[in-house]
Amino acid sequence: MSRYMNSRYADLKPYVPGEQPKDRILIKLNTNESPFAPSPAVMDVINRENAALLRLYEDPKNEDLNLAIAGSVHVYPEMVMATGGSDEALDLAFMAFGEDGAAFADETYGFYRVLADLHHIDTEIIPLKEDYSIDPGDYEHLGRMAVIANPGAPTGLLLSRKEIEGILKSNPDHVVIVDEAYVDFGNESMIPLTSVYDNLLVVQTFSKSRNLAGARIGFACGNAQLIQDLNTLRNSRNPYNVTRLSQLAGIAAIRSAGYYRKCCDQIVHTRDWTERAMRDLGFTVLDSHANFVFAAHPSVSGQEVQRRLREKGILVRHFDHERIRDFNRITIGTEQDMQQLMEALREIVK
Repeated sequence: MSRYMNSRYADLKPYVPGEQPKDRILIKLNTNESPFAPSPAVMDVINRENAALLRLYEDPKNEDLNLAIAGSVHVYPEMVMATGGSDEALDLAFMAFGEDGAAFADETYGFYRVLADLHHIDTEIIPLKEDYSIDPGDYEHLGRMAVIANPGAPTGLLLSRKEIEGILKSNPDHVVIVDEAYVDFGNESMIPLTSVYDNLLVVQTFSKSRNLAGARIGFACGNAQLIQDLNTLRNSRNPYNVTRLSQLAGIAAIRSAGYYRKCCDQIVHTRDWTERAMRDLGFTVLDSHANFVFAAHPSVSGQEVQRRLREKGILVRHFDHERIRDFNRITIGTEQDMQQLMEALREIVK
């Protein structure tokens, strides 16, 4: 740290993204991106004519994108705020609603802990159960903001709508954030509950199920007052938060729902095949509802599996945390990607 750095950030440990290699020969199963291209409609709007307009600022209200998102999830437009990826929505939510503290799982999306530290929010870390699932009772009567990835990351496990409702009812004076980055791969969204519970904020992203990780599009959905609070902070920090081309890409993606449903269905099909194949090799694989699997082998360490896969040109994500260091998180790629993965794993574990 330089002598000019604000001392309040001296101990901040930034989030470490998954490796992004420039060598495209590698099979990249480490950052939960989609193996499929954006829809043809998205490709059509990323054109020379629209690129020429990059000399102008985009709509700071993201009005057309917000309208498209609201229509797709069946809520009023004032209940939606488009963001630069779901990470921006989470950042603003931690700023807005974390005054009394935040609570989240010990093994979850690592950005939550970074945001809590960044904004100096008192944090309660709640251990997952022995089977790596969340006990919803642990999130009742917290007296602080709750943050729940559903389905979970890196586990892929989920809570039911009834369980989420129990958490909402028991925390009426604090916001409950439900992070639905992976919802389209096997879970029902909690967005319909935003019209019932004014303390629910649902966050989603276009990075996973809409094949647009590089466009950085996300959104928050909740009670109109919560969204107004978030917009107050957004407009105080970064009012031009979603680029002109990303707004166009997001709208085109929403209009291509059928295309993306087919992509998600294919990923789920390949995921289920991968789970069965890995179990046949002796792996413990959690029942994933996301676009990845979380797996450990009894005779080869997680770090060793990751290292040897990389030697074979395949990237997977390993977290060096005590509870999960035997596991690797493996993104679902194409069928060919996963067949090559299985060939490599057979050699590693035999």
